[in-house]
Amino acid sequence: MTQPTTAFAPARATSAATPVSTPPALRAVISASRTAIASAALFSLFLNLLMLVPSIYMLQVYDRVLSTGSVPTLLMLTLITTFMFIIFGGLEWLRAQVMIVASMRFDAALGPKVHDAIFNRTIASSGKRTSAQPLEDIDRVRQFVTGAGLFALLDAPWVPIYVALMFVFHPWTGWAAVFSMVVLAGLTVWTELATHHLLQEANRSSMAANQQTASHLRNAEVITAMGMLPRLRERWLRDRSAALESQHRASARAGLIAALSKTYRLTSQSLILGLGAYLAIRREISPGMVIAGSILLGRALAPIDQLIGSWRTMTGARTAYKRLSELLGEYPEPVDSMRLPPIRGEYELDKVVIAPFGARMAVIKELTLKIPVGSQLGVIGPSAAGKSTLLRALLGLNRPHSGTLRLDGAELSQYSRAVLGSAIGYLPQDVELLDGTISENIARFGDIDAEAVVRAARRAGVHEMILALPDGYETRLEGNFTLSAGQRQRVALARALYKDPAVVILDEPNSNLDEAGSTALMRALDELREIGSTVVIVTHRNGVLERADAVLLLVDGKLALHGTPEQVSASLAQRRAQHASAKTATGGA
Repeated sequence: MTQPTTAFAPARATSAATPVSTPPALRAVISASRTAIASAALFSLFLNLLMLVPSIYMLQVYDRVLSTGSVPTLLMLTLITTFMFIIFGGLEWLRAQVMIVASMRFDAALGPKVHDAIFNRTIASSGKRTSAQPLEDIDRVRQFVTGAGLFALLDAPWVPIYVALMFVFHPWTGWAAVFSMVVLAGLTVWTELATHHLLQEANRSSMAANQQTASHLRNAEVITAMGMLPRLRERWLRDRSAALESQHRASARAGLIAALSKTYRLTSQSLILGLGAYLAIRREISPGMVIAGSILLGRALAPIDQLIGSWRTMTGARTAYKRLSELLGEYPEPVDSMRLPPIRGEYELDKVVIAPFGARMAVIKELTLKIPVGSQLGVIGPSAAGKSTLLRALLGLNRPHSGTLRLDGAELSQYSRAVLGSAIGYLPQDVELLDGTISENIARFGDIDAEAVVRAARRAGVHEMILALPDGYETRLEGNFTLSAGQRQRVALARALYKDPAVVILDEPNSNLDEAGSTALMRALDELREIGSTVVIVTHRNGVLERADAVLLLVDGKLALHGTPEQVSASLAQRRAQHASAKTATGGA
């Protein structure tokens, strides 16, 4: 049964083929930033009015002071101009501070949403999409908000005012300014056309190289032990070189255009002086207008020149914003639902079909099953039978493509992740503990209930081992301090048992346990039965299966056998006997 891959990812609001509009979470953050942007725009109004001061000063000096030789007039004009420049500096500082605060609020509001969306995407892809690129995208957008690019955009609307003043001086100077602006605008468009695709290609290659490196680091021991590092390094260098080549070509083109832009701007400012001098000789403008016109032209062209210089930052921020919008659109914040009664632990599966991320074929196929409250179910089956996929579905990590999966009568999506997580204990097959103390790991990095931590550790048979560590429960699992595989598994088992969860799901919990650890696991299962927790355990150890209330055999994602341990064992023995008899008969023939 072939299924489209996008159908299996949970909490997806749109498909890949559907254009993603601004998601509500991002829209809310942008709306909250409008006040800061409006304030910055107001500051820009006064700043651009004050930028007229140098032109006015020069105009008065050349046309009034030099013609009259009045030193008091020069002194008064200088004092007023200096005072205006001080105000200008203060307003410039305030505008920068407003945008810095706005960028920090933007990060604080958006960061948690993006952080959670990354985790949701990783869960939906079964761990195949683990890039933290969106967190870097937040930094890119924030840096743009506090950089020269945004201020250039805020200053750009005032450019026509400077051009209008140049028309007041003389039509020729006005048209010269218009021509210069058109040339610089053309250079800006050229920059976009020349670098857009190259920068996109560079980003794709760079992300691919980074994802490969992250995957290689997770398997560093295997790669080093089997001598794969040189070949993998060559693959990384190939993607890295492609990214650097695209970036180099884009930077080279942008640098050339920026150099042309700067050269033209400086040339135009000098030529406007020549034009002004010619008009002054013909007595069509005053000498002061010659200098004032040059200053005004420089101010009119400055925002465009800044836009060209910061074009790479702007395009990077635009691309980052697009990626953030797509991420938050695909994995929106969960909607608060009505609080349901405390979870008891009864599962009902009705014709459930499940496929992991990227799978073209369903892994769990029309599975119908009921797991009563407080029961213990053993799950067995050959490799790739769908055992781990089933566990992920019971955890709410894989949503069924069809059929229904209910916990206490409600679909898992009706529970918030926090409520569901606090009611479930989970021990994965590949155990990873997080940086922090042992007590924090067992307490799931929440408020530490010392009594509950010790009780969980005793149930997992790891209390004495923890006390023997350098700092006991406060031993930090980071840096050079590591636990053995068996110790990690037992600490993770204690984490799963913390605060007596209603549901405990264990995936090969005794794969790394010694005899003492296996004994502790048996004892923990007995105590979980006493407190009424529902247990689902994937294992092939007969000792564990014999204690289960029921055993489920999965074969190719389908329910092959389901019954008491005795019934399943008898059926398997009968099948083996029939298979051996058939093989003997075939051999005899």
